[in-house]
Amino acid sequence: MKIETAEQGAPGRVTEDRIRVLPNAVVVLDGVTSRRPPDRNGGWYATQLADELARLITDADPLTDLLAQAISNLVRRHDLVPGDSPSATAAIVRWTDTTIDALVLCDTPVVAFGQSTRVLEDTRLADLRPDPDILRWKNKPGGYWVAEAEPVAAHQALTASWPRAEIGKVIAATDGVSCGVSEYGLFSWEDLAEMPLGEALDRIREAERGDSEHKRWPRYKTHDDQAIARISP
Repeated sequence: MKIETAEQGAPGRVTEDRIRVLPNAVVVLDGVTSRRPPDRNGGWYATQLADELARLITDADPLTDLLAQAISNLVRRHDLVPGDSPSATAAIVRWTDTTIDALVLCDTPVVAFGQSTRVLEDTRLADLRPDPDILRWKNKPGGYWVAEAEPVAAHQALTASWPRAEIGKVIAATDGVSCGVSEYGLFSWEDLAEMPLGEALDRIREAERGDSEHKRWPRYKTHDDQAIARISP
């Protein structure tokens, strides 16, 4: 496998996105800031979850089960409380000699490229964004799901499995990168499969600076952290 990655934090802050490259998998997480103290912010949680997944991931166990176990272990080890814990979105890509498996929880999509482009994308958070009190829907039926302090959320993740021989490349990206395709329309998924990853991040930043008042692309903040992994079987 050839694995390329690119990351950068939003200007003026330390990134809370995390990438872990393992012998048989890549994990991409987007830490979500909470009301917890700074030592347990979204970056802290994403680091803990990435490390736990790196320890747990096997070739055969369902990715949902592995994510649930990782969340459960963190809850027990750090006394995390549902609704008052930092959290993270999650994307996992795992491969064997014959298969590529993927998991997506919240807005960190995985895209596989072969004879066609296959987008594994969890849009449940985006679907709720007109609601001003969106947090009341976190990890609840009819709402959106994210890795936090509820292991059951892992079993609400979206999953896919593809024959390895049919896939040319796979991308996993946090929403600070996927917005370049899905929101800003700067390039296509197919473009992102081929272009230098650093160039993609820079083009997104340039577009956001040109819309600093959030008029062209309404959003909560001008810039987001960025992380992307590109895997070539």
